[in-house]
Amino acid sequence: MEIDWSDYDCDGFYDELLAERGEPRPEVEALAADIQALGGDELMARQLAAEVSIKEMGITFTVYSEEGGAIDRAWPFDVIPRVIPEREWRQVELGLKQRVQALNLFIDDLYHDQRIVKDKVFPKEVLAKSVNFRPQCVGIDPPFGIWAHICGSDLVRDADGTLYVLEDNLRVPSGVSYMLENRLVTKRVFPELFEHYAPLPVDDYPSQLFDTLASLSPRPAEYPEVVVLTPGIYNSAYFEHAYLAQQMGAELVEGRDLFVDDDDCCYMRTVDGPARVDVIYRRVDDLFLDPEAFRDDSALGVAGLMRAWKAGNVAMANAPGAGVADDKVVYAFVPEIIKYYLDQEPIVPNVPTYRCMEPDALQYVLEHMAELVVKPANESGGYGMLVGPASTQTERDRMAAAIKKDPRNYIAQPTLKLSTVPTVIKDRLEPRHVDLRPFILSSDRQQVTMGGLTRVALRKGSLVVNSSQGGGSKDTWILPQDVATETYEQAQGEASQRQSQTASG
Repeated sequence: MEIDWSDYDCDGFYDELLAERGEPRPEVEALAADIQALGGDELMARQLAAEVSIKEMGITFTVYSEEGGAIDRAWPFDVIPRVIPEREWRQVELGLKQRVQALNLFIDDLYHDQRIVKDKVFPKEVLAKSVNFRPQCVGIDPPFGIWAHICGSDLVRDADGTLYVLEDNLRVPSGVSYMLENRLVTKRVFPELFEHYAPLPVDDYPSQLFDTLASLSPRPAEYPEVVVLTPGIYNSAYFEHAYLAQQMGAELVEGRDLFVDDDDCCYMRTVDGPARVDVIYRRVDDLFLDPEAFRDDSALGVAGLMRAWKAGNVAMANAPGAGVADDKVVYAFVPEIIKYYLDQEPIVPNVPTYRCMEPDALQYVLEHMAELVVKPANESGGYGMLVGPASTQTERDRMAAAIKKDPRNYIAQPTLKLSTVPTVIKDRLEPRHVDLRPFILSSDRQQVTMGGLTRVALRKGSLVVNSSQGGGSKDTWILPQDVATETYEQAQGEASQRQSQTASG
């Protein structure tokens, strides 16, 4: 198979590689030429090598079947990277830091004075019906006033090239391990391209994460005891829990491995006796964290953990209660939240959003449901939402009834024409829709990953990128401008010419 970009049809969508049929975008023209120079057969061989590497490395994700069973599958990966110029990314980076800073101020305010509610910027009824507001957290002051230490904000690009924030994940955001593994696989299968283009690194994330967690330690210790709290091997993100613990040099623990003593400190059971724990990177939902404070039937948490946290004897990331901002209705108020706390306009905009709790918006949504994407406030993974253009009248009628019953629980957005990236489909390259989840770390400072996890909808025409519903992923390259315009073949030719001149001289 020969690669001919003039045969690649973007079908009216914004493609990250091609401006129009046969015409690569200037900032990635060199990379497009190098992919074309590889040839179709070699590209297929590289794709196969990537799939073999993923199996060898044991990179898996878990899908829950309708029968209640769990199936481990190899991580679906496509070798064509998604490229973003560094110049554009630096602006996005500023926007993500701004957003998470405002959200942390918002969360802290809700658990203290609730000024934003008293000033009628954020509706009292939205807070009153929040399923993620935790009264147990009122009055608590976590280190640095930070509640969401790890945030994964999903970005999408529309038909005109504008990047939007689609949603914020502030409870236990997942996916960063796959970002790191994608990079390792790409280095294996494209060593020559990777060395030449030198995309900005992501492999320092585990050390950045550890430093973020360590900074929360209540004890002045050079090496604080940091643990990763997992629900166990049957959790869909267990691969990530184990991977991050191993990469950070932290202990991977389950609730039964920890206990809170009479001194309100948290300890880990070890063969040498109890060892005090300073920081818990918890991957367990709030309601299962502590049977004393939340669900008394939880076998996943640690009795007394909230007591230890309130006493300031152990830190938790993300802090319990941070999920109050992980709500799609709260998302719709983020521009106002940024303005209220920072007196700034959002650097990266929200997708235009209709809040069904508002009468005019409700009427518009009910009348235009066939054109919109409707989402419930607290579902994730693409579940519970209605994609209007792909829905039936019966599905729209069912959704309309649900919205009328509880308007506060729903938002609606235009159906975006998500951008595409060339993707290996059998023996050819075809456009597939993508999104991007960068990760933002917050403690005494903020850090943003250089790119993030690009998720790709492998099914033709699908806008659903979640791996649980048939999606895959790509490596994300933030490309320095000084190497973006020079192809690998040009660089090799110039190097050979220099060597010849040196030899002759």
